[in-house]
Amino acid sequence: MKILVEHIGLSFLHTTQSLKETLLFAFKVVSRILDKNAYNSAVRMVLTDQIYFTSVQILPLFLTVAAIFGSVLVVILMLMVKELGMVQYIGRFMIGFMVNELSPFITVLLIALRSSAAINTEIAVMKVNQEIKTLEVFHIDTINYLFLPRIINGVISVVLMNCLFSIVVLATGLLFSKLIFGMSFNLYADVLLNSIYFSDLLILLLKCITYGVFITLIPILYGLRATNELTSIPVSVLNGMVKVFIAIVIIEVLSLIIKLM
Repeated sequence: MKILVEHIGLSFLHTTQSLKETLLFAFKVVSRILDKNAYNSAVRMVLTDQIYFTSVQILPLFLTVAAIFGSVLVVILMLMVKELGMVQYIGRFMIGFMVNELSPFITVLLIALRSSAAINTEIAVMKVNQEIKTLEVFHIDTINYLFLPRIINGVISVVLMNCLFSIVVLATGLLFSKLIFGMSFNLYADVLLNSIYFSDLLILLLKCITYGVFITLIPILYGLRATNELTSIPVSVLNGMVKVFIAIVIIEVLSLIIKLM
């Protein structure tokens, strides 16, 4: 019993310390985002490249997944609504569930699977190869040059890709509402507009921004924790990705709690 209590206590202290380090690192980076002097030509160039790799290169795959996954879920949702006789709530289901909850969740998962793992590996490899230390020797600010563009890219990519996913979902909703309910475009548009609330959109935007920060910040932090051995790279990536998915779930739960308040 004593060993179990000690194990739980150590795990709690380790988790608390890890959370503290993550939040302190986040505060440090976010403070740089607000500093206009941090955006020199090198930072802007890295940011442009990151946006291209994260958002532009993935577009064909992302649109395909959005169309297929969105269509399947929209059909299931509409058939359930029809069976339950709740056609009057279809707009709330589409906006409240598909756009406000499902769309950002799937978007951030797709981006995290591709970009978070890549960022974690990249930073860990740079740490093992002493590249980060080399940058510091030449007085190059690693936060501005390496971390800032990746985190800003995370925020921009999640927000824009979520908007794109939502547009695809609503477009498929228009198609299947016509096939299943015989709705016209004007009626479908009116139903959606009557279901949009500013507070929900604000929470959605803040959630996407928070997603973007933490799915890039956590991989960077765990990449920096890699040692000088090559074997530490997969361990760093594994730990980082586990924490990323935990952060995604926590952010989603917190957003739901805020909506219920």
